[in-house]
This record gives sequence, structure tokens and C-alpha cells, in this order.
Amino acid sequence: MSDALSVPLDPLTEPLSFEFLRTALAVTVTAGIVCGVLSCWLVLVGWSLMGDAVSHAVLPGVVLAYVVGAPFALGALVFGLLAVLLIGAVRDTSRVKEDAAIGVVFTTLFALGLVLISVTPSQTDLNHILFGNLLGVSRADLLQVLALGAVTLAVVVLKRRDLTLYAFDPTHAHAIGLSPRRLGALLLGLLALTVVVALQAVGVVLVVALLITPGATAYLLTDRFSRMLWISPLVAAVCGVVGIYVSYYLDTASGGTVVVALGVAFALAYLFSPRHGLIGTRLAAARRRRLVRV
Repeated sequence: MSDALSVPLDPLTEPLSFEFLRTALAVTVTAGIVCGVLSCWLVLVGWSLMGDAVSHAVLPGVVLAYVVGAPFALGALVFGLLAVLLIGAVRDTSRVKEDAAIGVVFTTLFALGLVLISVTPSQTDLNHILFGNLLGVSRADLLQVLALGAVTLAVVVLKRRDLTLYAFDPTHAHAIGLSPRRLGALLLGLLALTVVVALQAVGVVLVVALLITPGATAYLLTDRFSRMLWISPLVAAVCGVVGIYVSYYLDTASGGTVVVALGVAFALAYLFSPRHGLIGTRLAAARRRRLVRV
């Protein structure tokens, strides 16, 4: 009887016998939770493109950090904050609108990163920066991700009411004595920190998926922001675990598989969400009509 019960558990326990996969799971779940929480505000404020910009703009910082022997997170954080400052400066000191400023800054910095990769002699594959290297994450990288993730979540918890008010009504926030400019700067700083956390999991190119997809999925599943703050990180964490397991058994790229899992979750919510799903709302309406006839 015990042997029969243990057989179905083997597919679940087998990957956990490898330390590198346990580390990959820890990094993915941590990045998913942090990105999932911040994703709620990014979706509400409409900063999806800003998340894409910051995630790509950190590339030259990571390469330069490798050249001088500094932690990747330090270089990524510096260039993430630099991108935010440059976008703000271009927007505020010229006729160029924010979306154009974002496009100019992030493409220029990303291209600079690609140029630096092409001219930097390296014994390691710097392309892992672009697409992630989940299965090669070291113990030191894991501790770094956990520390940065804890700092980001702590700030979010402390300032969640102010950030929520800023997302829904910046004018009212200003009227009660809060500074929308400072809250916006805080949110951008948290965005830069979160990009650094997620960079280890899925790389520069796919970070924006972790930053946007969980919040967009939760937005389709609930009308209450308090519930959204729970649903979004849960979706990100579950999809992260599913993606790692699927990549293990199908021998696919781990970061890409995690993002595909997030895309599938969004597609299911888009189609079958009871409140906002394309098919779910029609099914609910048909059910209500049947009840009325009865």
C-alpha cells in the first residue's frame, strides 16, 4: 500500500533531489512574489512600458559590474535608477512625451549593453544576462535575491496605503499632504530593485513578463485591490514552480518556460474569469437568464 502511494509523488520529489533545482525554485518563487506584488501598482498606474524600459536598461550595468568584479545586482541597480532619472529628465526638460523618452532611453542603454557584451572578453557566457540562468544560480546569488526581495517587500508593506492612493487618485493624495512626485519616485525605485531580483530568474529580456503578467491576470480575476495583492504574487509563484517542473521534464529553457506558464495563466483568466473573461462573462449571463426563466 505504501509503495502504491509513493509512486505518484516521484515526479514531484525527483527534481527536489538536486540542489541546483531547489535553488532555482527558491529564486523563482522569491522573484515571483516580489514582482507579483509590485505588478499590481504597475498595472493600475499604467507603467507597463516603464517596467520594460528599466528591465532592459540595466544590461550595461550588469556587464560593467562583471568587468570590474562587482556584484551584478549593484550594476543593475545603478543603471536601473539612472534610466529612471534620464527618462524623467528628458520628459521634464523637453517637448518629448514620456512614452517617447522611455523608448529613446531604454533602447539606447540596451544597445550599449549589447555592444559591451560583444567587446568584453569573458570566460562565462554573458548571454545568460539576457535570457537568465536559473539552473546556474549560486548560493550567494540566492542570498542576494532574498535580501533584496525582503527589502522591497518591507518598503511596499510600509507604504502600501500611500502607493495605493497614488495609483487611484494622485490629486487626492496631493490634497491630503502627500507628494505624488515622491511617491512616483519611490515606486520607480522599487521597480529598479524588483528588476534586479527578477534578473536572476528570467534575464533582462523576459523580466517585464514577471513585472506585468501576474498583475494583469489578477486584474481580470477580481475588482478589489486588496484581493489583487494576494492573487498576483500567488499566480506568479505557482507559475514559477510549474515552469521549473515542466522545464525539468521537457528539457526546455527554465526562464522561458516560467514566462510561458504565466502567459497560459493570463489566457485562462482572459477567457474564463467569471467577471471579466471573454467566455466566462457570457456563461455567467446565460446562467442568469436560465435562472430568470425558471
